[in-house]
Amino acid sequence: MSTNTVDRFLNHLRHELNYSPHTVEAYGRDLRQFVGFLSGHSGRAVELASVDVADVRAWLASLGEAGDSPRTLRRKVQSVRALYRFMMCRGEVADSPAADLELARLPKRLPTFVREGEMDTLLDDGLDAGSADEVRNRLMVMMLYETGMRRAELITLRDAMVDTSKGELRVRGKRDKDRVIPFGTELAAWIERYRQLRDRAGQRGDTFFTRRDGQPLYPSLVYRVVHGALTQAGVAGKASPHVLRHSFATAMLTGGARLDSVKQLLGHESVATTQVYTHVTISDLKNNYKHAHPRALKKGG
Repeated sequence: MSTNTVDRFLNHLRHELNYSPHTVEAYGRDLRQFVGFLSGHSGRAVELASVDVADVRAWLASLGEAGDSPRTLRRKVQSVRALYRFMMCRGEVADSPAADLELARLPKRLPTFVREGEMDTLLDDGLDAGSADEVRNRLMVMMLYETGMRRAELITLRDAMVDTSKGELRVRGKRDKDRVIPFGTELAAWIERYRQLRDRAGQRGDTFFTRRDGQPLYPSLVYRVVHGALTQAGVAGKASPHVLRHSFATAMLTGGARLDSVKQLLGHESVATTQVYTHVTISDLKNNYKHAHPRALKKGG
């Protein structure tokens, strides 16, 4: 019964809510671990409708003893809460055994980003681009930084979705939602340059970016290209495709873009998700103030 309920819930996420395979898989791991613990703890198959808060607390205690971090524990509780919300909506339970659990609040981690000067140094550096691969790799970094798209969106981007005459591209994001992102003339020129070299080399395929055999890119390839470019440019700290998305959002807000506009460009469901970047820019302003303003430099007497 428990396994069937979990499977129904995962199918609901996959087919009705259009959650990504990665997200559905993560929910599945958490919930099967939960059901497995309950079955092993009692020595028999467990009815999810009979689970109480003490059972959930016992599971969390076992995970904590096994070394799971507070962040991981919070995620697993959210998975259980989501399952029981699903059951409550279908009248299978009256309430959730995980609803009233209080977990320690986690400090907000500010997203890592690359400063504009560092990105300018990287993207303005001269390039002897004689091959489609060289131009493609440079263009991947430029496009991630100048549009804020996700790595998965870059990989699935189709040629017909990129319009250099209008200076815009159409991205298919999470839950199959489309959004339009504008871009400038420099990026448009690089796009046309890549298209010419790609087609001339016989590398054209179903997607805009391709490998030499015309097949789409894959996640680890995009990571290697971005990581290599940022590391070679001397960018300190984490150097991943998602850092370029963070850098796009930070640059937009620092430059005066409205929060709701950045939300739309990033494809966020809620403006609350976008607001984390305002903390980044405010933090940067505070650091600049402390290092520059004469009164901020004075020590208490």
